[in-house]
Amino acid sequence: MKAISYARYGGPEVLELGEVDDPKVGPDSVLVKVRAAGVNPVDWKCREGYLDSVLPAVFPVVPGWDVAGVVVQPGPAVPEFAVGDEVIGYVREDVLSRGTFAEYVAAPVRTLARKPRSLSFEEAAGLPLAGLTAYQVLHRVLGVKRGETVLVHAAAGGVGSIAVQLAAHLGARVIGTASEHNHDYVRGLGGEPVSYGDGLVERVRGLAPEGVDAVFDTVGGDALRASANLLAPDGRLASITDPEVVDLGGHYWFVRPDPQDLSHLSDLADQGALTIHVSETFPLSRAAEAHRLNQEGRTRGKIVVTLPH
Repeated sequence: MKAISYARYGGPEVLELGEVDDPKVGPDSVLVKVRAAGVNPVDWKCREGYLDSVLPAVFPVVPGWDVAGVVVQPGPAVPEFAVGDEVIGYVREDVLSRGTFAEYVAAPVRTLARKPRSLSFEEAAGLPLAGLTAYQVLHRVLGVKRGETVLVHAAAGGVGSIAVQLAAHLGARVIGTASEHNHDYVRGLGGEPVSYGDGLVERVRGLAPEGVDAVFDTVGGDALRASANLLAPDGRLASITDPEVVDLGGHYWFVRPDPQDLSHLSDLADQGALTIHVSETFPLSRAAEAHRLNQEGRTRGKIVVTLPH
């Protein structure tokens, strides 16, 4: 099958389009014909070798963890899905090898859920990793409740834009950091935008003088350290990018596949409570460009790689 792969760690230039072996379908897996694959910051961090200590590579590596596609063969121990079912998945395993930037992927059933009917394949491909990250942090780590005030960093990005919507759906007040040109976008998601940079603490305090109940950090560094000074008494702090959060009394979270969480996100999308904004799509042959754009870190919503059908 055709796939993007890399045979060594490096920049976007190591990504090559070519033929790789067709995936084999195990008893607990599903062969999915890929229609679209979401691009995430973790993809280029893996490609450059930053996660080698926890996710060793078996070269050549096909990148990509997000997928939206159609079931073409369920494994013999998988009654949940049938040929023709439309699915989404966060297809992460414990090594880097079989990713979603390919014509087909053999996805463990524990990584899959039914695709939201209301979303296109391109939109649906942007949901799994970012959606699960936002959902698990808000529910499992921060325990956000109705009436609380939540600060979400990078509120216009892939994870942040979903976190704003999910927190608002829970009945929380949401303040979101974003560049000036994304302020209207954040308002449309249900958040109150504030600008990045010097004076952030004062700007947030102007909106929440008593502090915020929870902070969802997707940036790390100065933004994370500033956030520790914005918490109300008993406030909670979580980061998905910077382990220093633990030293600040907070929690570090690395998203994990969960079919029930993913199914719930799919339902929220079909209920109209969750939208996915796709800023740009690239054909598989231009996956390196998609990686470069994502690595710049200025994307509104999601970047998606598409395949012909």
